[in-house]
Amino acid sequence: MRAIVLMFDSLNRHVLPPYQPDTFVQAPNFTRLAERAVTLENFYAGSMPCMPARREMHTGRYNFLHRSWGPLEPFDDSAPQALAQAGVHTHLASDHPHYWEDGGATYHTRFTTWEFFRGQEGDPWKGVVEPGHSAGAVLGRMRRQDEVNRTYMPTEAEHSQTLTVDAGLHFMETNVAADSWMLQVELFDPHEPFFTHQPYKDRYPHEYDGPAFDWPGYKKVTEPAGQVEHARNEYAALVTMCDRSLGRVLDFMDAHGMWEDTMLIVNTDHGFLLGEHGWWAKGAQPWFNELVHLPAFVWDPRTGEHGTRRSALTQTIDIAPTLLRFFGLEPGPDVQGRDLAEVLAAPAGEVHATHEGALFGTHGGHVNVTDGRHVYMRAAADASNSPIEQYTLMPTHMRSRFSTAELASWEPAEPFAFTKGVRTMRLQGTASWMNPWRHGTLLFDLATDPGQQNPLVDDEVELRMVRLLTRLLRESEAPASQFQRLGLPLEGEPGPEHLLVRAQSERAAAVAQPLPPLAGLPALEQLQTPVVHLLTEPRARAVVERHVPSLVQTELVSLPPTATLLSMAAAAALTAAQLLAIAEDLAALSGAAGAGARDAEQAEPTAHEGLAAAGTGPAR
Repeated sequence: MRAIVLMFDSLNRHVLPPYQPDTFVQAPNFTRLAERAVTLENFYAGSMPCMPARREMHTGRYNFLHRSWGPLEPFDDSAPQALAQAGVHTHLASDHPHYWEDGGATYHTRFTTWEFFRGQEGDPWKGVVEPGHSAGAVLGRMRRQDEVNRTYMPTEAEHSQTLTVDAGLHFMETNVAADSWMLQVELFDPHEPFFTHQPYKDRYPHEYDGPAFDWPGYKKVTEPAGQVEHARNEYAALVTMCDRSLGRVLDFMDAHGMWEDTMLIVNTDHGFLLGEHGWWAKGAQPWFNELVHLPAFVWDPRTGEHGTRRSALTQTIDIAPTLLRFFGLEPGPDVQGRDLAEVLAAPAGEVHATHEGALFGTHGGHVNVTDGRHVYMRAAADASNSPIEQYTLMPTHMRSRFSTAELASWEPAEPFAFTKGVRTMRLQGTASWMNPWRHGTLLFDLATDPGQQNPLVDDEVELRMVRLLTRLLRESEAPASQFQRLGLPLEGEPGPEHLLVRAQSERAAAVAQPLPPLAGLPALEQLQTPVVHLLTEPRARAVVERHVPSLVQTELVSLPPTATLLSMAAAAALTAAQLLAIAEDLAALSGAAGAGARDAEQAEPTAHEGLAAAGTGPAR
């Protein structure tokens, strides 16, 4: 028995032909894959983003309720390690740079063998010294490093994605006659930046004379429609390159008759917003379906089922138990996922009950649940978004260790069942500018509103979803602090007094409004001036205080020194209405027309409105 996991990062379900037949993205090998495997219709993410999702793939259980991005913990059971200990050779080939960072350093060493290929995103790979470029903001340094890295990948053959697939194929060729191995070929693409070579870009011709733009920020869209369309085409080109990589794996399996005894799982960790809902990227906004309703394909020789679809609710936590049982191992008691063979073996058209509900989210953000029809996004009960607690024995963040200040007040926590009797460190976190309370608690009916454009206010449905959420939180041993932060009862049945959608709906609607394009904003220079400097001018300070008094009346300790009114609005810390009102009043101070923004907004559509009008908006 052999198994291959081909994993992508930030792969959008709604651009792939098996899920969206009229997509503009050219991906014929995904269509071919759907003919050789079972297409999962309701596969959801769980813990996000990158490394939390990979922790789920190793452990088969949610982790975002207890800690943020971080390594595997000493008490975690790793499926690749369990397979290796049982005599199954496990191999990882990847170009995912986060494995090299503090917050990912314990994952690849769970495999029997592993290899990595450098250069993705801002991977600190090739050293080209330029005075001052190592200083400044992290994102700026990453973008500079990415420019350097690309010069070392001048052809497709030298692209890290290509080299990773080459390595995977080399492992397959070397071991095609061997038994008992599991290969994980893990591609960072189509994660941003959307770096491809010209032949892939040429497949998506379009007129564009704006700035280079294949790396959108994690914020609301403020770019003009043409620039958004360009980014979508850059993403499409990278997906087409990923499709070619998929085709290379399928070709090898075909040529060597591997379908009889080799499992194939093709998945991703999450999606990526390309203007949908007025947003770029992920994490800074609610976890809409474009981000969490994922593409997933499974070929399992145990069932032989292929060319069909299954609509059972499934998740990333199901991958570990599927691999373990495929090789004859029983998942441990901490595993929350289920063997996907149960779903695949069910007759086509018959829904096999795997999970009554699926949790998903990120640490300190919304805690979300779906039953396959409704999606409930539970925000914090109040603006403090607290308490936020970390439970860990591996105190590292994404790219750093916990600071001594963070560690100074840690306390030993009582063991959870999944920590195997071990007490962890309990550390107090703080709310950030990405606060779910701002966006409010949201409820959607996917049957009537698959694009999640019209949040429901329905007390009866919300109460049912609140009770499902509470039950799943208890089954997952969520700490008491999560119940307190979310305003849910630690014990007993939730009641009408625990509902939040109606109370938070007005704020949710205001924050959800897209921003106007920059060209339509008056007083743009002042909107792009750091707030700490803007507030030193008395008249400007009075304008800001009139519309956002809290910004003036509280100390700006947690506000980055470079933060501007525009960047705050792009992060949903200000609403579109507040930004426009401030802009008009600031413009009026200098004699500009106060109505300029509204006139420009009527004359020029926002980015995602322009795409929809042009017929190139998000595929549903």
